[in-house]
Amino acid sequence: MILHTNADFYIVAKPSGLGMHTEGDTLGIIALLEAQTAESLYPVHRLDKETSGLLIVARSSEAASIFGRLFETREIEKFYIALGGNKPKKKQGMIQGDMAKGRNGNWLLKTSQDNPARTQFFSHGTGTGARLYILKPLTGKTHQLRVALKSISAPILGDKRYGGAPAERLMLHAMSLRFTWKGDAMEFLLPPSAQADFAPLDWSQFPSLTTPWEYDWPVVHS
Repeated sequence: MILHTNADFYIVAKPSGLGMHTEGDTLGIIALLEAQTAESLYPVHRLDKETSGLLIVARSSEAASIFGRLFETREIEKFYIALGGNKPKKKQGMIQGDMAKGRNGNWLLKTSQDNPARTQFFSHGTGTGARLYILKPLTGKTHQLRVALKSISAPILGDKRYGGAPAERLMLHAMSLRFTWKGDAMEFLLPPSAQADFAPLDWSQFPSLTTPWEYDWPVVHS
């Protein structure tokens, strides 16, 4: 699970189906990592249980505090990949709005903008009946990306909660992280092709996925 070791943090590959924290007799990823490393570890962000991909896990409370500030000031770039509906209301741009819980416990995207969830995205056709979405969240709300794609009529495949078409798993993967740590530029990539249970597309037709930060992301001011 550990892909990269730094004196201050680990970069970890979380599989789909593994929760962040222990549930009953099922250990979460943090407990598993602590058993593996014999260290007390500090998660600095989270992924849904069904989502696979890259996690930053701090090795000290001091490092966790620094990461908290970096996330707060949007100095950590996160890029996700998803397979969703093939006929979205728009194929690229920004999805933003306040989020609120509906009566059934699901999150909804509202038109108000008091404290909005904000997600930039591009998409590509795949020729499979599903569309490929490259997502860059600018905020970190619960179920943000899942709700964002549902809001443009493109729910993620395998997302039973938000109306996605059936699939073996939730087709959402945290593909890349990019940030500066103590003066050093850090770039980490875990391509979807590395996930045996992710969609078996011909990923060679999407070479831009190896450097998702080089998409023409518009600059967004707070």
